[in-house]
Amino acid sequence: MLKLYGGAKSRASIVRWYLEEIGLPYEFVLLDLQAGEHRQPEFLKLNPMGKVPVIVDGDLVLWESGAILLYLAQTHGQLPSDAAAAAKVYQWVLFANSTLSQAMFPPENRDRQLPSLLAGLDAALQGNTYILGADFSVADVALGSVLAYLQMLFQVDLSPYPAVEGYTERLRSRPAFQKGLLGANA
Repeated sequence: MLKLYGGAKSRASIVRWYLEEIGLPYEFVLLDLQAGEHRQPEFLKLNPMGKVPVIVDGDLVLWESGAILLYLAQTHGQLPSDAAAAAKVYQWVLFANSTLSQAMFPPENRDRQLPSLLAGLDAALQGNTYILGADFSVADVALGSVLAYLQMLFQVDLSPYPAVEGYTERLRSRPAFQKGLLGANA
């Protein structure tokens, strides 16, 4: 069975959300990050960076939430077989994990970068149920997680971006979101 290592209120909740979406059984190994369990030699063998999340799937040890999401999507038939369509999934996962995430910290980044990023995202979501169109995908997990963190951590007002606001509401209503993302942060 796949093992997912993470802490309460960590990026491991992103992976938990996706595991819940695809219905894949997993064991969640809760690390006490406050006590430094992620800095202990046994964990550093899994991820020498001392960061979570980490998955162990058979002989594979993988870290970085975006890489884990894409691996799970590929190994469970959730990525398009067409290279161009798959690249669109990669684009949004990488955007969420790099560009949008970087706009969260420090506060001056939020003030300077976030409005234009949210305006662009609002335009991209116009007329779409999900970021790639009508169907939910791993890209929505990556993107929706960052948007959820923006609201949970910083109470960012999304009302000026109605397509983004509606999108986040749709994502929050998903049972897997409730169990994976919010359950991991309770």
